[in-house]
Amino acid sequence: MTLPKQDTIISYPTGTLEETARVLHIETLLDGRQAVILDRTPCHPVDAFWPDQGADRATIHYDGGQAAVLDCQLAATDGSALYVGADLPVRQGTEGWSFLAAHLLPADVELTEGSELGIAVDASYRRALSRGHSACHLVSLALNQALSGHWTKEVRTDALGAPDFDGLAISSSSIVENGSIDVFRLNKSLRRKGFNAEGLPEQLSELTSLINQTVAEWVQAAAPIRIDREGDRLTDRRYWSCALPEGEARIACGGTHLDSTSALGKVSITLELTDLDGPELRMTTACQE
Repeated sequence: MTLPKQDTIISYPTGTLEETARVLHIETLLDGRQAVILDRTPCHPVDAFWPDQGADRATIHYDGGQAAVLDCQLAATDGSALYVGADLPVRQGTEGWSFLAAHLLPADVELTEGSELGIAVDASYRRALSRGHSACHLVSLALNQALSGHWTKEVRTDALGAPDFDGLAISSSSIVENGSIDVFRLNKSLRRKGFNAEGLPEQLSELTSLINQTVAEWVQAAAPIRIDREGDRLTDRRYWSCALPEGEARIACGGTHLDSTSALGKVSITLELTDLDGPELRMTTACQE
């Protein structure tokens, strides 16, 4: 069967955990695993370019048995070859390319192109990652508010109108079960944009309390969360939207989420200043039901 000419249809933004799908393409990778491309999937793939949220855990059910999905990675094709994960030569949305969810399976799983199979996502693990990702967006907005007084120039603002420290300083973001770890660079580039880090070390305790208080209020408000989509294919733009008391917050996001801030439970953050490859602010978020 030829390589797919359209992006994978994805249902994980709506919270779907199970699908019946058709096998479009099977290819053995250099490490021996099989990359299986389906016409649709509920399984969230990890993006090698911004791997903040990892892949769902999932199981496939087919004629002859079942198998664990070892990984699910973003893949792409221009019609001549399939590129998976870190081998992708182009970013999502590049014209002339199809972007796909590649389900990596053991070499001994016998599937046939054109056949149908069932795929089911681990609900508990999905919920833990979704809680971590929703909390990550909330604490980023609270962090921006808490640091608003450190700017000496006008810069772009976030979804609630505060200076977007998160967007301008983010170095890495990792969504973990029931939490996240975000690292922000406090470098010359940020200073040129107008961020003044003077006094920040002495303010960490106060900032931590302020952020935790703000997020606790948003959790108490039981603000509804939804995913706005421009379509149901992998590269269609998606947005995390949350109706907070201060207004509607809308952030471009391709991950999975809960449906209300109340489902986050108790959210707490810690802040730490480090100086490894340059001065950085590290924010660790944890949720407890």
